[in-house]
Amino acid sequence: MNQPKINIVHKKARFEYELLENYTAGMVLTGTEIKSIRKGQASIKESFCEFNEYGELFVINMFIKEFINASYFNHDPRNSRKLLLNKVELKKLERKVKNVGLTIIPLRLFINEKGLAKLDIALAKGKKEHDKRHTLRDQENKRDLARVKKDFKKY
Repeated sequence: MNQPKINIVHKKARFEYELLENYTAGMVLTGTEIKSIRKGQASIKESFCEFNEYGELFVINMFIKEFINASYFNHDPRNSRKLLLNKVELKKLERKVKNVGLTIIPLRLFINEKGLAKLDIALAKGKKEHDKRHTLRDQENKRDLARVKKDFKKY
């Protein structure tokens, strides 16, 4: 069965945060949630990750649109969903979030080769306003340099 590529990205994450470490986590989903994700009807724009009192990692505020053919078995669109990582990774992340004051944000939601939903998450530090201006300046400089190179190749 040839599924279309599902790649839902949080585009502003690299602008808003300084990304320190990346992880790929599995997700615990219901049947209607995975069907909606396979249709590409999900958003991770406003979502973030938190630990509960048992040391389990959950993604909060991730939107997965309700599946239209599900009747009363449908899911809550903004339900918190459990993320699956190794114990060692979970302990390391929890320690850094509590002690250092970092946050965990989702970067990309995708379906792997086996048909399972995976979430790329990153340990991140929020950028200050001057850091964001620096990022914008670097992007403009890269764009200008590419424009000059393009004009130079014409001659």
